[in-house]
Amino acid sequence: MASLSHAQAAVAEPVVRPRRRAKPVVRTRRKTQARARGGILWIAISGILLAGVVFVNVAVLRLNIGLDNANSERTKLRAENAALESQLSAQLRSGRIQARAVTQFGLEYQDPAQYGYVNLAK
Repeated sequence: MASLSHAQAAVAEPVVRPRRRAKPVVRTRRKTQARARGGILWIAISGILLAGVVFVNVAVLRLNIGLDNANSERTKLRAENAALESQLSAQLRSGRIQARAVTQFGLEYQDPAQYGYVNLAK
């Protein structure tokens, strides 16, 4: 037991130092107002940037709608042109065929009212 008391005597009691109280942070009015202004400034800048992005998106959507209308109009006009070209070629071809029939074979156009039909089914 002697050794036990010796071990107890060798260990010193912890020294308790009194804690210092932290000085209360006194924020001056100028610092808080400056921080508030900085936050408001960032919010305003972010709002302006977002409004710009929205404006650009709306403009692009309007251009896409106009482009879609122009494409549909172009498709419609191409279809009309193809139909007109077909009519024109059919009319030109029939004239050529008639002229060729007259020159090569001596055939001439007759009025259909002059034709008489025979009904072979009877």
